[in-house]
Amino acid sequence: MGATSGGPERGAQILQAERPRLFGLAYRLLGSAAEAEEAVRDALAAWHDAAPAESDSPRDWLGKTVTQLCLHRRTAARARRDAYVGPWLPEPVATETGALGSLENAEQKGLVSFATMTLLERLNPMERAVFVLREALGASYREIARILDLSEPNCRQLASRARGRLGSHRTRLEVGGAERRRLLERFLAAARIGDLARLEQLLAVDVVAWIDGGGRVPAALRPILGRAQVARYISGGYARVGAVAVRPLEINGQTSLVATAPSGALVGVSVVEIAGSQISQIRSVVTPDKLRYLAGQLTQARTPREGRVRARLDQEP
Repeated sequence: MGATSGGPERGAQILQAERPRLFGLAYRLLGSAAEAEEAVRDALAAWHDAAPAESDSPRDWLGKTVTQLCLHRRTAARARRDAYVGPWLPEPVATETGALGSLENAEQKGLVSFATMTLLERLNPMERAVFVLREALGASYREIARILDLSEPNCRQLASRARGRLGSHRTRLEVGGAERRRLLERFLAAARIGDLARLEQLLAVDVVAWIDGGGRVPAALRPILGRAQVARYISGGYARVGAVAVRPLEINGQTSLVATAPSGALVGVSVVEIAGSQISQIRSVVTPDKLRYLAGQLTQARTPREGRVRARLDQEP
């Protein structure tokens, strides 16, 4: 058991307190919620087994261990991505309850957006680690050098290279608000009734849509370009899936659309980016494996409320 000054109970408290931060770090490094959970579990198990000295900072020890575990996983992940069927998108995570840490402004939300998470795939594992630690978590170059076992100048060089490779593609997302929600509601209403003309009005001329089916669910294997093509695909998609309930939810820092079947099963997530008053990009995840973590989040969110309702009914005469 890991040695801590307060014994096993204190150790458990430390691990519980660190878990959300470690998950946010691992998710940003991997783009996969399932793999991020595995990396965090492995790091926590390593803490128990290694019995670090009481002088070791649990925060630093666990942060370094999670980062190193994720770097090892990136090699295998890259091979899987090369063989991936159709567009690859990150796994969606509901962020209203702080699953990825504090997202108080547009910059913080932009760093976990689908757009940025997809762009991070351009970086090699070490570039991505330096970028995430520096830009998303605010670590100093001295801290990054200690975590990655590199020199500070090397870390600065990797950070500069990462920013250069991402270049002008990085975008700052607008903070979600009433206007964004109204635009999504109009988009959803037009899609439900197959109103192609209204859909096209809501889409930018150069709109792009990516659909991640992973070879498991029928989906376009290449990006769909242009408002007419995207409108037809969206309208046809709603016609194919039939009676689904769609509602807005904050996914990766953006108000998005979440679709569930009559059975309650999660069937898809669409993350929408807006430029001006029109939709410029749509990224949809429909492959079941990538929806599993979000489905678990939604189940956990429902359970306490349903439990309170049942308890209240039981108390009524």
